[in-house]
Amino acid sequence: MPSDIGLPAVRRAARLDPEAHALLRAINIMLPRLDPQRPRLRQMRQRWQLLARLLGRKVPVARVDNLSIQGPAGPLKLRIFRPHRPRHAGDGDAAAPALLWFHGGGFVLGSVATADSICRNIAARSGAIVVTAQYRLAPEHALLAGREDSLAVLDWMVANSEALGIDATRIAVGGDSAGGNLAAVLAQRAVRRGYPAPVLQVLVYPATNLRDEPPSRAENAKGYLLTAESIAWFDALGATRSPVDTNDPLLSPALARSLKGLPPTLIVSAGYDPIRDDGLAYAGHLRATGVSVQLLHYGGQFHGFLNFDTVLRAARDALDRMGDALADAFAGCSAPDRTYEIDAGGGWQAMAGQTARDLLVGGLMWGEWLEQSRNGLLGAGGAENPLFNPMTRLRAQSASMFARLEVRETYPT
Repeated sequence: MPSDIGLPAVRRAARLDPEAHALLRAINIMLPRLDPQRPRLRQMRQRWQLLARLLGRKVPVARVDNLSIQGPAGPLKLRIFRPHRPRHAGDGDAAAPALLWFHGGGFVLGSVATADSICRNIAARSGAIVVTAQYRLAPEHALLAGREDSLAVLDWMVANSEALGIDATRIAVGGDSAGGNLAAVLAQRAVRRGYPAPVLQVLVYPATNLRDEPPSRAENAKGYLLTAESIAWFDALGATRSPVDTNDPLLSPALARSLKGLPPTLIVSAGYDPIRDDGLAYAGHLRATGVSVQLLHYGGQFHGFLNFDTVLRAARDALDRMGDALADAFAGCSAPDRTYEIDAGGGWQAMAGQTARDLLVGGLMWGEWLEQSRNGLLGAGGAENPLFNPMTRLRAQSASMFARLEVRETYPT
């Protein structure tokens, strides 16, 4: 059957979204360049943690719990986010739905801390409990170790659902990049083991096929945060402990013999992503086997953009749509089978000169970032007072005039 059902009409926008361009330019200027052939693992991990924590919003939730459970090879760290107002939890003290989320980082980088902003956003928007786990990473561990850990966490959530206040029949799985790979594998394993299928799988620029190199890898080889060189570095570290069989569906869920029976799926993709075509191909395969897929394609964004919602409005838009999709799924609404292409309007392009655009757009972005950072120290009072946030207001007004996010439904036609 065809595997290109409902894919975006425009896979890569003619230009990066103005905010994405300004952010990438700032990152490339401010962060020292590492030797692409011999980057230091510790530096790479510290760099990603710094970026994620600095540029991700700390959306308020009712409570955040840090705990450790026994995993297949030792303790596993978990972080649980509880929303202020659980939605669809029923009457009284009825159990709430939950999302199990896995962070990205090429199976080498990342932690519960780098997933913090994404999980806060989803918990606040969806009204669901969000659980994220620190699975074992390469090169200290083999790639299959992370798969064992992900299943162990799901087993633990189901076994302890009553104590956690979780409805074990309403659990979704999700993740970004490498975490999207783990979520896709976990959804397949849950179905094969006879578990209730996850209510929804949320896959954000997922790596679902580690065997084949997608055309987008050459098209977006450098300059967009994740590069072809860094992918090769991740691949080499992943094979440190043991040979990697990329034909194995436990590593490449897109190569599973059958995708039938999998849950409805939400996929987020980015035009300037080296692994863009991997996630899009998985969306097509799922649709070809009868799985409903809601595809959100941000043609002017890059791999990893969701972590930077303090400065990228497209990241906030995607997180809101993810939260809404989860809330609908937990409420029992029918899963939409749609493709939406979402990009910033072209008003900023009318300005003369890329440098002038970057200075203006970047100035507004960083002004809002400073205000939000200050508000995080002051509490809700500062955040809610418009007089304290002139740059935030100016940015919102300018964006509505010159760079409004435009949404086009391109499937079904």
